[in-house]
Amino acid sequence: MKKILFASALVLSLLSCKENKSRNAPAVENAVDNAESSVSGSLKSYRKGNMVDQIYHELIKNDQSLKTLDNRIIEINEESSKVLAVYGETLQKSESFYADAYYQAGTIKDSLLKQQLEKEIKISSDTYDLKISKVKELIAKVNTNNDDINNLYTAFKIRKTLPEIEKYQNAHPMKTDNLESFIKKQDQLLSELKNIK
Repeated sequence: MKKILFASALVLSLLSCKENKSRNAPAVENAVDNAESSVSGSLKSYRKGNMVDQIYHELIKNDQSLKTLDNRIIEINEESSKVLAVYGETLQKSESFYADAYYQAGTIKDSLLKQQLEKEIKISSDTYDLKISKVKELIAKVNTNNDDINNLYTAFKIRKTLPEIEKYQNAHPMKTDNLESFIKKQDQLLSELKNIK
């Protein structure tokens, strides 16, 4: 009796191991399948839903030069935001001041005083605009450069990931057999339903 129990336990454990091996069979090695199965927290939160970025992220994992480039792009974007924020706050406060000053001057009942104040505000505003014209020009250049960097990097990522999606497509050929077989079943049922009286 013990021998029978031992033999059946041995057979069951062998079957169980065999089943686990078939479940853990390695997936086709490509960045698309890896991107879908990746559980990286930063990828899921930062780039969720964007297949180009997900596939590119998988490529970055195994390519130090791509990782370095990606880090440089992230750093330049962060630095750009910080630099622009410093100037943006000052510009915004000055613009708000002049808008408020014009509004408040408009509420003055004495027309002569009102005109005099509006003139003084305009002189100050025009002087400030001249003073910051170079700054605004440089801010515009920073924004143009940001757009160019992001556009070129997006194009680079798309070109880098196109071969990966093509590998994925080749690894997952879509044969029509199942669809044709299923349509035959549907057609048969449709035919039967049409002939029911």
